[in-house]
Amino acid sequence: MRTKLWIGLLLFTLMMLTPATSSAAIIFSIGIAPPPLPVYVQPVCPGDGYIWTPGYWAYDDVDGYFWVPGTWILAPEPGFLWTPGYWGWADGFFVFHHGYWGPHVGFYGGINYGFGYIGVGYEGGYWNGGRFFYNRAYSHVTNVTNVYNKTVVINNTWRNVSYNGGEGGITARASADEEAAARERHISEVSAQTQHVEAARGNRQSFESVNHGRPAIAATARSGEFSGHDVVAAKAAGPSYRPATARSAGPARATAEAPRAENAPRVENRNAVHPSELAPMERYTPNSGNAKQDQKFQQQQEKLFAK
Repeated sequence: MRTKLWIGLLLFTLMMLTPATSSAAIIFSIGIAPPPLPVYVQPVCPGDGYIWTPGYWAYDDVDGYFWVPGTWILAPEPGFLWTPGYWGWADGFFVFHHGYWGPHVGFYGGINYGFGYIGVGYEGGYWNGGRFFYNRAYSHVTNVTNVYNKTVVINNTWRNVSYNGGEGGITARASADEEAAARERHISEVSAQTQHVEAARGNRQSFESVNHGRPAIAATARSGEFSGHDVVAAKAAGPSYRPATARSAGPARATAEAPRAENAPRVENRNAVHPSELAPMERYTPNSGNAKQDQKFQQQQEKLFAK
């Protein structure tokens, strides 16, 4: 419990010291890699305009990793696609980069989430004339007529790997087009998605400590609905699954460090378990163009360092 409290205080401090203008919303998991993606099938699409958002492992600073089931979400506006979030190894810890809605699919770590998210782009369908056309090769649809079939050959050996960078992680890097997609106008998770995450957090069966990498609710047809005939259980844990205790040591080396938010603080000691063991953090000098706001941020930062 005391260790969790120390970690919580550290993470709060790190997030407070990250500038508000940072482009990446981040969650930290110190020294513990996320589990591999479980094996499951996709439930039937509820209807026109719904986009598949793949399941992923989220992190709770008290109880560890929990599975957020894949689900169909109504696009916030015609023409928008979902870029999934992903875990990346950076500066001695794992960082979660949140997903977003936008006109193009950006970088999501090169992770093969399945169902059209093959590591690059999205092959589950496309928008045309304000309607979404579903690729039946990757999308489980039965009650829509705007469909087609196209199979893409994937040379992807990273089966079920759930993170980018670090020992055993995917080595993909963002392309120029993917970086451009991140700079376009986009929308963060809609309320249905945030409520879906909280529903998963509130279900003990979602936590890895209970399901051992094989969640009973792996996917749902509609967000937040965790019971009924539209709920899909995982067939199996990822083939390379190991319990959290076997993943507790951070990667020995970073084979492909995930992108880091500009000016984000660095933590050099990768195995620190007490605040006294942490290396000093860099002081961030704000320069947002708003002198009053920068001065206020600087004063808050000084108070945090003093504490």
